[in-house]
Amino acid sequence: MSNWVRICHLAELLPGECQTGWDGDTPIAVFNVDGEVYAIEDICTHDGSELTGGPVVGYEVECPRHGARFDVRTGAALCPRPTSRPRSFRSRSRTAGSTRAMIAE
Repeated sequence: MSNWVRICHLAELLPGECQTGWDGDTPIAVFNVDGEVYAIEDICTHDGSELTGGPVVGYEVECPRHGARFDVRTGAALCPRPTSRPRSFRSRSRTAGSTRAMIAE
């Protein structure tokens, strides 16, 4: 992915919340942790489930299906079950006119 992809307005992503967007057929989960925004591929590498339905505690998201945990900053697996990590993406907020938009690469 070489272009920035708009996921949501920053106002739609309050601290502690997450949103899912798409770049073609790649689901991207964007998390707001204490005002900082992080983006990883929205897939549990343990079983292919979406991560955005699971609880987020600090920088960890837990797969709602089997409990695998991942770091939202890097996609790193935080338990032994996943054999790989979801891809992580650079994320940023920017002002477009008077609208702040969340976009992930």
